[in-house]
Amino acid sequence: MKKSSDIPIQFIKGVGPAKAKLLANLGIETVEDLLYLFPRRYDDRTRLTPIKNIKAGEWHTVAGKVLVGGGRKTWFTKKHVFETAVGDESGRIFCVWFNQPYLEKYLTIEQEVVLYGKVDVFKNRLQMVSPEYELIAPQDRSLSMGRIVPIYPLTKGISQRYLRRLIDACLNTHESHLLDLLPDEVRRSQKLEPLAKSIRQLHFPSTPAAQEKAMARIAFEEFFLFQISVILRRLSIVGKTGVPHRIEDPFIRDFVGGLPFTLTAAQQKALQEIILDMSKAQPMLRLIQGDVGSGKTVLAFFGCAAAWRNGHQAAILAPTEILAQQHYANLQKFLEQGAFAKWRVALLINSLSKKEKEAVYAGLKDGTIHAVIGTHALLQETVAFKDLSFVAIDEQHKFGVQQRALLSAKAQLPPDVLIMTATPIPRTLCLTLYGDLDISLLNERPPGRGKVATYHFPTEKSPSVYEQVRQWVKKGTQAYIVYPIIEESETLDLKAAKDMFTHFRQFEFADLRVALVHGQMERGQLEVVMRQFKNHELDILVATTILEVGIDVANANVMVIEHAERFGLSQLHQMRGRIGRGPKDAVCILISDPTTEEAKARLQAIIQTTDGFKIAEHDLKIRGPGHYFGRHQHGLNELRVANPVTQMAVLEQARKEAVALTHTDPQLKAPQHRLVKATIQKRYPQYLEMVWAG
Repeated sequence: MKKSSDIPIQFIKGVGPAKAKLLANLGIETVEDLLYLFPRRYDDRTRLTPIKNIKAGEWHTVAGKVLVGGGRKTWFTKKHVFETAVGDESGRIFCVWFNQPYLEKYLTIEQEVVLYGKVDVFKNRLQMVSPEYELIAPQDRSLSMGRIVPIYPLTKGISQRYLRRLIDACLNTHESHLLDLLPDEVRRSQKLEPLAKSIRQLHFPSTPAAQEKAMARIAFEEFFLFQISVILRRLSIVGKTGVPHRIEDPFIRDFVGGLPFTLTAAQQKALQEIILDMSKAQPMLRLIQGDVGSGKTVLAFFGCAAAWRNGHQAAILAPTEILAQQHYANLQKFLEQGAFAKWRVALLINSLSKKEKEAVYAGLKDGTIHAVIGTHALLQETVAFKDLSFVAIDEQHKFGVQQRALLSAKAQLPPDVLIMTATPIPRTLCLTLYGDLDISLLNERPPGRGKVATYHFPTEKSPSVYEQVRQWVKKGTQAYIVYPIIEESETLDLKAAKDMFTHFRQFEFADLRVALVHGQMERGQLEVVMRQFKNHELDILVATTILEVGIDVANANVMVIEHAERFGLSQLHQMRGRIGRGPKDAVCILISDPTTEEAKARLQAIIQTTDGFKIAEHDLKIRGPGHYFGRHQHGLNELRVANPVTQMAVLEQARKEAVALTHTDPQLKAPQHRLVKATIQKRYPQYLEMVWAG
């Protein structure tokens, strides 16, 4: 766009300072922002269904005039109820709104109105409860009736009719100034419509096909720009000279032979990929993607050991102290082997004393500590390495791009980077978000693991569930009971972990050994409880989501998750992954009274499969790409139209063109690429900090 697109919205006719403040709630501050506020859905008002033909149980858009209406207060709840009847030539439908007395001012007799909502039957008549409504005035008909009509996200004080008129006026004035970001060769290759035409068709489509074509055009541009930023970030890292590691067969045999288990075929394949990467002079940039319990951590340990054997240092970054401590304890076991007896490993977490931290700082700086496992404490300026050559980041979605870069920046030369996630990522998001990474897939569970069955019970069945847990524990297994909150909430009707822990000790499990863990406990206290549970000195652990990552107790084969509807699908899967880690079969029980369709879908998905990759696909469909990992970390906030779930073919074509462009012009210096470069620098600065440095 030319400079007219940057005009503040308040200077547009019909806006002014007051409306500009309201529009800012929708993220609209300039003309460009307004034109890129795309509809959330469309109403086809070219052929509206006559009221007599609408069906109960279905969602409908109907148009008519207000025939009668009035407000009243219910005698039993004192709520205000506004009721009206809307009719067309074929019939009438009744509508009800609660606690919206102001409607009496707008929905007056003879007012033309469009309604959208679910139709039901009440007292033998058709009815909509709290439908969306839109007032139609004669001057609005050209934009609001007899056509495919855009329905926008709204904020208080801004109506659909106002937005349509404003967007139409801005298109008429500024459409000719819309400047296409895409290079001519890309538009020709992909047979893409001009930007201005696509923007208009997205707002006011002439046909459904034209709207879909425009949607694909804008989505392509968004994918294209995002992919260029991702590819350039990779080039900025792997294009540099790193540390080549010599990894010889005897060392590999020592490492693998010292493991207390046999590597799966998937682990062996990933190990070979890591060996090949670490042997090169270019830095490794690899994502290990594996389900809960698939054995990712041992690959990180291998990278640490390879760095040590080559005279360098290594670091593993974990999101929680529990997980860091568990990695540290497991890595210590290697020190008991003869081949690794001189390997010195340290733990660095915030809860260490000042003296303990300073000892680790000193050991890292002078090189006497060869590997460190830590939390965000590793990212502090006080942490300096003598010669860091390998970095592993566990549960990578807990860290942002810039946080990951902070640890790598502590190396003299770009280190090999291994990123791990136990949240399986659908292929669509892998391509979108992690196009800068090589990917290794761990899709096998280690042999000898038990199966996990999952069941759902309503809250009223809790007593019988607790009794069943009691029976299982009496037979020798251990159990987790998980809650979404620690203390009783005044606003949410939820059982709290602390309250239920007290209840269990007094009643259901009075003769059993029960303990409580949560994220607000002091480190020492938490360590004691977890050690007791691991040593089977406790029978039942009442917990919050602190169990989501890092707890590994082979004898714990029962899990009860209370208020399961309050957890995300991936979170449920992560927690369930804490059981079934030994040879015995395990049982996960979800106690929940889901009220929304989304909550019901989550529970159904987690019951049907233990395959993390299938669950990830379900999660993506339910929540959408913007909420899968959190937009703030990945730039997905710039994907206003593009959806990697539904537009995979568009994404792949955009990536193909992005690869071609960055191959021929990695600095984006060509005149036809300057606008692309400027836009990427504006949209994705966190991705490109090192790309064009100097």
